[in-house]
Amino acid sequence: MSITVEVFLLSGKTATVQAGLDETVDKLTQRAQIALGVGKGRLLDSSGVVLDGCAETKNCKLRNGDSLTLHVNGVQMQSTDFAFAAILGDGSVVTWGGADSGGDSRAVQGQLKHVQQIQASSKAFAAILSNSTIVTWGDAGHGGDSSAVQGQLKNVRQIQASSAAFAAILGDGSVVTWGLAGYGGDSSAVQGQLKNVQQIQASMFAFAAILVDGSVVTWGLAGYSGDSGAVQGRLKNVLQIQASDAAFAAILADGSVVTWGSAAYGGDSSAVQGQLSHVQQIQATGGAYAAILDDGSVVTWGDDEFGADSRTVQGQLRNVQQIQASGSAFAAILGDGTVVTWGDADCGAESSAVQGQLKNVQQIQASSAAFAAILGDGSVVTWGLAGYGGDSSAVQGQLKNVQQIQASTYAFAAVMGDGLVVIWGSADCGGDSSAVQQGQLKNVQQIQASTYAFAAVMGDGSVVTWPGASGAVQDQLQFVAAAVQQDTTSKYKQLSLSRNALGDEGITYSLHCSSFLGLPCRRLGWGVWCVVSVAEFLASSQGYRLGAL
Repeated sequence: MSITVEVFLLSGKTATVQAGLDETVDKLTQRAQIALGVGKGRLLDSSGVVLDGCAETKNCKLRNGDSLTLHVNGVQMQSTDFAFAAILGDGSVVTWGGADSGGDSRAVQGQLKHVQQIQASSKAFAAILSNSTIVTWGDAGHGGDSSAVQGQLKNVRQIQASSAAFAAILGDGSVVTWGLAGYGGDSSAVQGQLKNVQQIQASMFAFAAILVDGSVVTWGLAGYSGDSGAVQGRLKNVLQIQASDAAFAAILADGSVVTWGSAAYGGDSSAVQGQLSHVQQIQATGGAYAAILDDGSVVTWGDDEFGADSRTVQGQLRNVQQIQASGSAFAAILGDGTVVTWGDADCGAESSAVQGQLKNVQQIQASSAAFAAILGDGSVVTWGLAGYGGDSSAVQGQLKNVQQIQASTYAFAAVMGDGLVVIWGSADCGGDSSAVQQGQLKNVQQIQASTYAFAAVMGDGSVVTWPGASGAVQDQLQFVAAAVQQDTTSKYKQLSLSRNALGDEGITYSLHCSSFLGLPCRRLGWGVWCVVSVAEFLASSQGYRLGAL
């Protein structure tokens, strides 16, 4: 026996759908999705109550002619260094990529229902469910195992992540942490102070919580931003906090700035403290800061190798509107649409070759060692290391009517007005989509990047990734709503170099030297040195990966 119901979308579109009384609500939902031509969603009854997908239709008190609403959310995507996680319209989650970095969620798949949002450390994911509890997976040492605190993870409001730990703010303003202790996973020393927390910021090694009274509580690796004791008395009326790899900078209500953490990463601003007044916003590379003042001028501090020395361009830094940062260089857009760059020349600070083209610049995107600017006419100008996307000459003729650009560590992906995608940079790290280009990358709505790969959401809701593949879960990634929540912070873009984009296997080195296998290297971030020539590295290293632990 069956009944017929009317299913509505919020847009007003409707469809008549039949349902067997002995069938589950999930079956009815699937029929409604097909009839309405939309992605996964949840059915609500006439009172707005979500119907249990596993329940049989006859047990949901549905009657012939009832009106139901199909609520379809947009896809939200998040990424670790080597894996992706997508929240589908019905609140379920699909993961793919490196199994040890969160790409394998089979152990918790039964719990991943009604997911509201996902946060990521470098190798693990944490999902907030609709009942405000948490589900975690991925590398246990990087926050993928929350079993020790699972009983406390109730009424969770939001989550923040360092490189290897998570911090959850509960509804009562308290905080629960897990993951590696040296990365902020152990907050026991300050637990009594973590009350009425409003927001949390994270560096690679520590967390900083802003309380309702404007004070700040920090924890994690002490010398690398986890200890704010030296400046605690000044941390009052804090409005926002910005992080480099191993330091924090707080903007106070009066426009002044307080910094702490490793001096080599911007934790000591004493040399410019007198200039740090009326600060509007702060941007950071891995080890330096740039503050825009209310008069449009800029003040910089930190490690000179990371962009702290702006003396050669200080006279040009007038009427600055916004600043973008690569791993160790800054690019400022001025009010007249021109661009000023400084920092490590190899990471995008040297823009003289394209300076004449940098006019009417609307926005800038950065990989770890290159920049890409979208001009007012929709064209693109790039500069920096070629292997990181600094050379777009091979695709320049295609870069027209560009709507948005996303960056991995070593490559860029631009979405055109017609929904096509143009990619350039390191072929092994997302700069070559030839394996999927034929007929797949059309009508692209949004792109999300991990450290080494891209994932694109099409107009029909399907998802395509490159390099590597999402083939194992592709059947689940079809016909989902096309709206991606992008993570623009991407704190770990400068960490590694890889032959295999999703890095399932390989040997990892944490480098503290300036050469490897006889090849010249240069520093990109905390304990990380990168081979200058990607081609030479791939030819010489037999597939080994470089990366921070």
